[in-house]
This record gives sequence, C-alpha cells and structure tokens, in this order.
Amino acid sequence: YYCSAFGFKPYAYSGPETGQRDYVSYVVRTNKIFFVFTTPLTSKHHSSDWLRNRGDGVYDIAFSVECSESAYASCISRGAEGLSDLTIKDDDGLYAKSTIRAYGSTVHSFIEDSRYNGVWAPGYTSLDLPDIGNNTSLVTIDHIVANVEVAKMDQLGKFYEKVFGFTNFVRFDETDISTQFSALKSIVMRSKNWKIKLPINEPADGRRKSQIQEYLDFNNGPGAQHIAILTDDIVSSIAVLRKNGVDFLDVPDTYYDNLIDRVGPISEDIEVLKSLSILVDRDDDGYLLQLFTKPLHDRPTLFIEIIQRKGSKGFGQGNFQALFESIEREQKLRGNL
Repeated sequence: YYCSAFGFKPYAYSGPETGQRDYVSYVVRTNKIFFVFTTPLTSKHHSSDWLRNRGDGVYDIAFSVECSESAYASCISRGAEGLSDLTIKDDDGLYAKSTIRAYGSTVHSFIEDSRYNGVWAPGYTSLDLPDIGNNTSLVTIDHIVANVEVAKMDQLGKFYEKVFGFTNFVRFDETDISTQFSALKSIVMRSKNWKIKLPINEPADGRRKSQIQEYLDFNNGPGAQHIAILTDDIVSSIAVLRKNGVDFLDVPDTYYDNLIDRVGPISEDIEVLKSLSILVDRDDDGYLLQLFTKPLHDRPTLFIEIIQRKGSKGFGQGNFQALFESIEREQKLRGNL
C-alpha cells in the first residue's frame, strides 16, 4: 500500500531467510524517508502485545546520531529509561542502535550507521520487489505529533527539554483550536538545529469527546497521532496521491472564499488548490500549504500530513479550525463525537 499509494520503493527485508526467527520487517524508502514495517511471527514477540493493544501504529521514532553509545548514555544520565544498547561489528562494518522509552509504548532509537556498508542493518538483505509506485515528490519527515492524556502534555514537553535539550517554541490552547463541541491543547518541541520537531497534543474540556480523546481510547493510551511529510511540490504530490487512492479530509469550498485576503499573495493558483482541497497559512517567515489524510487503518488513530513550506516555520494555525471541524465530521460518522 505504501509503495503503490505513497510512492515508496522496496528497500530491505529481514526475516527467517536472514536469520530472524520471530518477526519479519520490510523497509521502504522514498528520498530521505524510511518506513520499517514489522510483523511478529510468534505470540512471544513484543509486537504481538503492541498490535493487540494498539493496532497498527508508530512504535519507534528513530534518530540518526554520530555515536549511539554517547547519545544513549547522555539521555540516561538526564533521566531517560534505557531499553537496549547494541553494537555489532561484522564484515560490513560497525552498526550501533540504542533505545529509550518515550511516551506510552513508543520508543526513540539512536542509529549509528555511518561506518556500516551493508543493507540497512545487520540481518537485512535487499528487498527485490517490483517498483509499482509513482513519483509523489515526498522528500523527508517534517514532524511527528504525539497525543497524550489530559495534564500530560507539559510533562512530556519537560521530558524533551531535560533529556534532549529541546525547546518549546510554540503553544496553542483551546482558544486557538476548538469547535462548539470539543477542543485541544498543543505545544511544539524542537531541536536546536530545527531538524527535529515534535508537537504534543492533549484533550481540552468540551461538551463532547474530542478527537484527541477518541485517539487515546482506540490506541489504549498515548501514541504518535500523525507523521507530517515534507514535499517540494504539494500540488503535484496531492494530485498523484489522490490518483493513487489516498483518502484526504474534506475541505468545504467556502474555505477558499477571500483566501488571499487572509493569507496574502501566494504563487499557487487558488482554483487548483481548491480542486485538490489544499490548505494555506502564513506566518512572519512565509507561508505553508498542507493537507491531512483520513486515518490509514481501521482504528481511527494514525494518519499522514503532506506539507510544503515556503518560508513558514509554523504548523498552520490559521487552518486549525477548518481541520478540526473536518476531523469532527469523520468522528461523527464513526459515532464517537
């Protein structure tokens, strides 16, 4: 699905044929984006418990580092819970991976592979499958959003401040993101070099169940809500993704009334954006274009955002209302609003 719909290419495989007896993993990639899909082969593998409790979702948000051992040790020294620390030397060079606990059942791994010449990681081989995808102009991961319980947002933010040295550079509350029924709060944590951006959401009081609470209910706790993928041509990306069968949230035509008055001049044709339901927002640094898929799996949890930045460092605050209402319409169809 990710190859045919999102344009990923087969990259690497690990399983019984490569010496792994209790699980299989498939790696797919497009440009700088790598997704690893893992399926347990036995009930004893830890992902069996994950799937039973949470369904398909994001387990490991991994970071490339210069030294896995030092990254792991420094995080542990600042209070992180360590889970594993592995270094392998073989004919293909040196590969190191260490892992700490993040939020819920989600983890962060530190990958050191600059001196590794094999395919992906030890125990993997090249994945020889037909290339069935079209070019979707997707470049890299822009940010990954976490959903946590009420009163846990700032607690998780402090974790990233203390353990990773991240900075909280923007905050939204129920006055920014709400409808007549529900609301949410959000902060955005970032690394010093701006390469890693991790927004964190929590539910806010409302008349009915918020979309964040719906996620927490179906995910049985905190987890990654969505992956935002950066594109260098969102018009081309959304057009191809729609042709490939990706379902996006609906945007009412009225959103585009007086759009230029709200966001200022843009390079794109408004009618083309309207035909593809692409949203636009501007901040002091420029503007961005974005659109969200519907949930990718049967549980209404994980989805993907497609985003193009033209100077903007924001997250589409001006679009929150339209997006929130669109998600609520889907939530109502599921009987969970």
